[in-house]
Amino acid sequence: MEETRRILRRSVHAFLQDYQAFASTAALLVFPVAASVLLSQVLAPHSSPLLEAIRARLGALFVAAGFPASSELFAYLNLKFSQTLFSFALTFPFTLTFLVLAKAAAIQLACGRGRRLGGPAPPMSSLLRLYPPLLRTHLCNALVLLSANASVFALLFVAFNATGLLGLTSDEAALCLSAAGAVVYSVVLANALVACNMAVVISGVEGSGGLLPILKACLLVRGRAATALTLALPANLFMATAEALFQLRVVKPYRAAGRWSPSVVWEGATIAYIYSLIVVLDVVVSCMFFKSCKLQTCSSGWMLGSDRPSDIAGEKEEENAAVTSAVIRLKLQELP
Repeated sequence: MEETRRILRRSVHAFLQDYQAFASTAALLVFPVAASVLLSQVLAPHSSPLLEAIRARLGALFVAAGFPASSELFAYLNLKFSQTLFSFALTFPFTLTFLVLAKAAAIQLACGRGRRLGGPAPPMSSLLRLYPPLLRTHLCNALVLLSANASVFALLFVAFNATGLLGLTSDEAALCLSAAGAVVYSVVLANALVACNMAVVISGVEGSGGLLPILKACLLVRGRAATALTLALPANLFMATAEALFQLRVVKPYRAAGRWSPSVVWEGATIAYIYSLIVVLDVVVSCMFFKSCKLQTCSSGWMLGSDRPSDIAGEKEEENAAVTSAVIRLKLQELP
């Protein structure tokens, strides 16, 4: 817990030290993504035929897989998945452009090589250079999350069919199995999200893309899952709070009045900007966690992409011996 507080303090300090640069990144790059995510809540009721079609397809898939149709868990998952797919389709172009560039900028600001906090912002050319590897990593992260969801549902499919073969078809058994499935699904998805966030930071720092940063992220996070999940919790809670506030202060008045008023538009823009700042701060926290993991792995004897500390110590001893011998030769030359 002490390590978590230390990383959060360092993250907030780094964010405030470069607040102007981070705020500019949030306003210019993250704001379109945040606005599209929040506006998807407004556009969803007007696209009810599309949502109903998605829900019907998912419901038919759950029933065909053998899941109980009366389970409240799968009814809720069906609703949330349909909303998530609709929001994903609406925000996909902004995610692949603005969000990837925003993460590149935040990573350069937080842990760019040769840059001090509060120094000049990195040039646009460096962001464009990081864009291809970050884009490949982002696409691979989407595949990893899809695989994690598929793996959990495959396990649930086996579990529900096994209980059916054993004759455990009561409502209590289905409820207990649904609760256990919800816990397993939450744990697996949370760990996958943590690894994907770390992979984005590794991709931005090392300039590599694809599956390799994800594998390195899994190695770094191994043994630190509790710390990683605790660090990811505040940002996710704040983003959920911003979405709920947008629903209360923007979506509800808009649906009641049927039109946009200037005050509602202003509140919506303010909430979207706050959401953008939270996204940037989440990237900064991931960068500080990455630095902490690198220091710990270095002290334990190995570090990804670098030499062992014992080798570094041996090189320093050889350099010191060479300097000492050179000084002795100079002293001997000065003697008469």
